[in-house]
Amino acid sequence: MQMGARQMAPRHAAPSRTEHKGLLTTRGLRSAHARLKRRMRRFLPAAGAAIWLAVGFAAYAASADEPIPPGISDGVVTVPSAYSFSETIDRIKQAVSSKGIMYFGTLEQSKLGAAAGVQVRPSVLLVFGNPVLSAQFLGGNPLAGLDWPVRLVVLEDAQGQVWTAYSDFAWIAKRHHVTNRDGAFAMASRVIASINDSIRTK
Repeated sequence: MQMGARQMAPRHAAPSRTEHKGLLTTRGLRSAHARLKRRMRRFLPAAGAAIWLAVGFAAYAASADEPIPPGISDGVVTVPSAYSFSETIDRIKQAVSSKGIMYFGTLEQSKLGAAAGVQVRPSVLLVFGNPVLSAQFLGGNPLAGLDWPVRLVVLEDAQGQVWTAYSDFAWIAKRHHVTNRDGAFAMASRVIASINDSIRTK
């Protein structure tokens, strides 16, 4: 049958189901993207935790005999002691005194816990510091007084390993945004490291 001068363009047949398999339609892409996002949301938290655990254990795998710190906290340095709990405390106090550093006092945390009916593993807080250095830190930011004088914890973990723990001075500087006392913080880092050298090896 002959049509008029203006003919209708023939409609193309819709692709079969087989032909659709090779097509990247906008609708298909959106659906695939949504499925991927859902899978990633389920996968990433678990994967992230696994990665951090692997990194943490790998850090200690290099030395099978090196003890693992009793916990993880931001900006905290832990040092394994080669001595008993009481000997470690005595040696830290002696090292502080030998350097002419002012010793402020001892807080027996495990005894305080026992008095409150809470069982706490052996833990003692030692407080000491150099007033000259402390004045420089406070001059950089008065709020740095939250971390001064120096506080060092001596503790014993469940395996009987004794540790010392203290706040990293670079972390303290960053925490309080002190950027003009680099020399003082570096000196404090060296001093606390030398104090802990007294308990590292016999």
